[in-house]
Amino acid sequence: MKKIFWVICISHMFIEVYLLMQVALIPVYIREFRLSLLEVSLVAIIPSLIQLLMNIPSGFMTDRFNSKYLLFASMMMEGLSALVVSQTVSFWTLVSAVSVNRISSPLYHIAGLSQISRVTDRDKMSRSVGVHNALGSLGAALGLATVTISLATVGWRWAYLFWTVPVLAWGVVVLGSPQPETMQSEKKSVRKKEKLKLSNVFSIRFLTFLAATSLYLIGTTATSTFMTIYLVKLVGLSEATASLVFGLGPFVGILGSLSGGYAGEKTNAKRVLSIFIAGCAISLSAIAFSSQLYLLTVIYAIYMFFGYSVWAPMNTIVAEISPSTERGLSYSVYFFSEGLIASVAPAVAVAVITIVGIWYVMPFSIVFLLGGLMVLQLLYYPAES
Repeated sequence: MKKIFWVICISHMFIEVYLLMQVALIPVYIREFRLSLLEVSLVAIIPSLIQLLMNIPSGFMTDRFNSKYLLFASMMMEGLSALVVSQTVSFWTLVSAVSVNRISSPLYHIAGLSQISRVTDRDKMSRSVGVHNALGSLGAALGLATVTISLATVGWRWAYLFWTVPVLAWGVVVLGSPQPETMQSEKKSVRKKEKLKLSNVFSIRFLTFLAATSLYLIGTTATSTFMTIYLVKLVGLSEATASLVFGLGPFVGILGSLSGGYAGEKTNAKRVLSIFIAGCAISLSAIAFSSQLYLLTVIYAIYMFFGYSVWAPMNTIVAEISPSTERGLSYSVYFFSEGLIASVAPAVAVAVITIVGIWYVMPFSIVFLLGGLMVLQLLYYPAES
């Protein structure tokens, strides 16, 4: 694989380091900043909304600027905002810094995945995305491991501070990395066309895919946002233990990401994605009936295996059903819909939970997972597109 591919993958590892810290620390935020459930939901909603608004501009920037400059900018924003989070004593400063941290995600993902799709052969696309996602899972796992250790020793703020220097240093490495000629040639071909045909992007196939993934993401976003609260308040685990259980997911996700990539390479990506979504729904149903720590941990690990496995076939399908000349815009729309769900789902879930109780987060999520699975079957996706 090309050197630029590994630069992108390692950047993905760093960009995901802080992603799940925010969710894992929700019980800590409630205690330290004395927040209500509605207030703490703003820690998820406001950064997600800002990330959402950055998706489309990031897509246009991907088509107009050298991708390594966008990757460099994402590393700088992530590292500096994490430094602010580690020092904050104000709730609104926390929300603001986390929001800036989340802006780095669309800058990275749209530029990085578009680059990978352009430098990778079609028959190796799924495997390449699987490796890329596995490095992201490793980053998320390392971040959560840092949270667990910090909570038990020096305090949660050190979890953010610890990764600041490596992230900023890697940004300098990215800035000095080579830019593939293939990217420049594709930019020239896109400029010759000038007029983007939006109908090529917003096809029936693409809209069907977005509907299916949106329903799926409503379910998984609700679960991930409130899982630590569920473990602390309903199961009765301590904050540290809940973070430890929650932190096992990304470690399992490394295997899940690789499995999803290799499975998608061997067979139809839609078929593989359907199997993984069904696995998520079944394992999540089992979590709702588990109260013993060891059993809950095993089932949760299985759920996260399937949860991380979906991303390789999802990203592969986006590349397969979108025209290469509008690939950046296609990924922008895809991530925009994902960001929209991440912004809305926690608010919808908290409204339901406030009325019914925290236990309802499981059936709430399962219904949407099954809905996404059913809509996915409407997508026309032959073995050879």
